Amino acid sequence: MPSTPAVVLHDLTFSWPDGATPIAGVSGAFTAGRTGLVGLNGTGKSTLLRLVAGRLAPTTGAVAVTGTTDYLPQRVTLDTDATVADLLGVRRVIDAVRAIADGDFRPELFDVVGADGWDLEERAVAALAAADVLAGSPAGSPGGGVLDRRVGTLSGGEAVLTAVTGVRLRGADVALLDEPTNNLDGAARERLHELVRTWRGALVVVSHDRELLELVDSTAELRTGSLTTFGGTYGQYEEWVAVQQEAARSALRDAEQTLRREKRQRIETQERIAHSERQGRKDAADRKYVEAVINDRRNAAQKSQGSRRGAAADAEARARAAVATAGRAVRDDDRIVVDLPDPDVPAGRRLAVLRGTDGRETVLAGPVRVALTGPNGVGKTTLLEQLVGAGAPGPDVVGSVGAGSDGVTRASAQRLTDRVGYLPQRLDGLDDAATVLDEVRRGAPHVPPGELRNRLARFLVRGDQVDRPVRTLSGGERFRVALTGVLLADPPAQLLVLDEPTNNLDLASTDQLVQALSFYRGGLMVVSHDRGFLDRIGLTAELALGTGGALTEVAR
Repeated sequence: MPSTPAVVLHDLTFSWPDGATPIAGVSGAFTAGRTGLVGLNGTGKSTLLRLVAGRLAPTTGAVAVTGTTDYLPQRVTLDTDATVADLLGVRRVIDAVRAIADGDFRPELFDVVGADGWDLEERAVAALAAADVLAGSPAGSPGGGVLDRRVGTLSGGEAVLTAVTGVRLRGADVALLDEPTNNLDGAARERLHELVRTWRGALVVVSHDRELLELVDSTAELRTGSLTTFGGTYGQYEEWVAVQQEAARSALRDAEQTLRREKRQRIETQERIAHSERQGRKDAADRKYVEAVINDRRNAAQKSQGSRRGAAADAEARARAAVATAGRAVRDDDRIVVDLPDPDVPAGRRLAVLRGTDGRETVLAGPVRVALTGPNGVGKTTLLEQLVGAGAPGPDVVGSVGAGSDGVTRASAQRLTDRVGYLPQRLDGLDDAATVLDEVRRGAPHVPPGELRNRLARFLVRGDQVDRPVRTLSGGERFRVALTGVLLADPPAQLLVLDEPTNNLDLASTDQLVQALSFYRGGLMVVSHDRGFLDRIGLTAELALGTGGALTEVAR
């Protein structure tokens, strides 16, 4: 198993300008193999990757990296105007090669191309083909049109897989991937898993994908300012943590028992001393002994009693400190608490209508839970965007299936209620310049700020975080803010439309979301490639969207 350090962290601390400190005094190392970096939302995993990549500078401490680094952020799909070549990181070289081919012979262009860039366009297209990405892109240019496609025309899964392919193509010594399986369907996840399985060089990957985390050589957990490394997969690490936690809970029970015993002994000591003092006062009052003897006995008793009081207090203090030490070793992790309001949706209330290219309609009525599934690129997100944004709701479906601007015939959708909550896959509806509080207030303008702060706290966005600009949030924090705005809007949504809602959520928070959605009394339409999540939220129907725009109900 690889053991050579590729990244070394020494007493690393990073603070944002507002004083928030996601990384504090972290030391540790990542080896030259594949490492899965895990931790609860908000512990600073994304920030740590950016520090290693050199995108952020440490406030104190240092990062030492052996060789070059390459970094894939969570929010790679937000820049919808970027091209596939931009995602691959080859745009500058390809533009230079194309300019030279068109007769521009400026020396600086040759410097950009270098010795190895002349066939980069062909190698980029071959890398996409090998990863089975964008196989259906139109032809017409040296790159078959693939490299010039806009990110906005790709599904989230296609964009992520393309970007991961670019990291591998560029071949840095240390690759850093932040949640690379987000938005990937089952087939795309398999391709991503194969890329990770055969990765050359050091790889540090942040993920909540259990299958991917079983492909790593080692696991590192970032938690409350410390980095714990373990030479094994995440499943093996979980088993090790479970053993450690059982031992920690046992130690805590023993320490608490000792503390109770020491408290009883201190009380008993106090009672004996009090009895002795009462007896001394009685003897003095009865003049049982001469005054000199009484004074000698009193002085000796006071010394003895002081010594016994001090010993009892010291023993209790040591026992209390032992309880505190043992308690710190026992995990008591925060989780989001989701308590959804009643949207008041009568049974049978029509909420939305979907129509496939074959003309078949599916009506979402009453407290229904529908999953929309299908491979990346078939238009699931496009259908959701049409559902939530295609004009004002009406009593009937208007329009029909038709061709989009690219000539592709697609399914159509229309909402029949104006109370729709939408969580987009890309989270690009957030205002980066706004504070967290102002962003959430958009969906609940009449809720007092104090109540909004309470709602955010249930999603683990607390204290000074509420007043931070959205642009400074980590991927997990950003996601929780968006989720809060959708789930706790006022008035509450009658139809929730969620596109990959478990992206960026840790496993404990996903459990809480499942519980909340299971008891939600409104309509729910969800796109997710997380089969375990879908199986747990009590679906009433599943619709599969095919490449031709047909909507087929999946037998359950």
